[in-house]
Amino acid sequence: MIKQSIFGRVSQLAKANINAILDSAEDPQRMLDQMVRDYTNNIAEAETAVAQTIGNLRMIQQDHREDQEAARDWGNKALAASRKADEYRTAGNDADAAKFDNLAKVAIQRQMQAEREARGAEPTIASQEEIVAKLKSGLEAMKGKRQELVSKRDELVARAKSAQAQTQVHDAIKSIDIMDPTSEVSRFEEKIRREEARVIGASELAASSLDSQFESLEDLGEQTEVEARLAALKAGRSPSALGSAASDAASATEETTYHGA
Repeated sequence: MIKQSIFGRVSQLAKANINAILDSAEDPQRMLDQMVRDYTNNIAEAETAVAQTIGNLRMIQQDHREDQEAARDWGNKALAASRKADEYRTAGNDADAAKFDNLAKVAIQRQMQAEREARGAEPTIASQEEIVAKLKSGLEAMKGKRQELVSKRDELVARAKSAQAQTQVHDAIKSIDIMDPTSEVSRFEEKIRREEARVIGASELAASSLDSQFESLEDLGEQTEVEARLAALKAGRSPSALGSAASDAASATEETTYHGA
């Protein structure tokens, strides 16, 4: 009964679909760890059962060989006794002939008994040999499944570590992405752009103020020339003199303005 129970578990575990089990597991790695432990324990138990079954088989086989040898020995003894009886009968010694014939009969009976015992053990031996073969095959399948489980577990652990490392690298790259508006680099760049814009604005403002000053200077020069020409007309000077006087007045105005500045 124990052998059949272990054999059933061996067959069930050997036929287990690991991928299907993992698909339905919430934590595949923990499930694999537990399955590896279960397989290891069942393999150890199965090895003990298989060893015991093989030991029992070897005992039965040894008894069977002894019965066969006993049958041959008793057959040889029966033959020897029968020949001896024939010798005595040929010599006219019927009493000794009958004695050895009886011994031959006893040997034949012992031979028949040994043959019956040998034949009776043969079905048991065949059955035990089949069980041992199946147990050995199941045990090897279990060991193969256990190795598959270990490989699956190691693969999952490696993949999990790789995924974790990739996530860390991705997060690190994302934290320094210059295109990310929340990154330190982006905020520093935005600060520089604002400073550059301020400088540009100040430059434009300064240029506008300088242009206004030059425009005022031009207006002042023109007004000075007008006043000079008017004064020349009143003084009765010629037009050329007016232009010369106006130029002198303008030059004087500009010089005054320059020194004043």
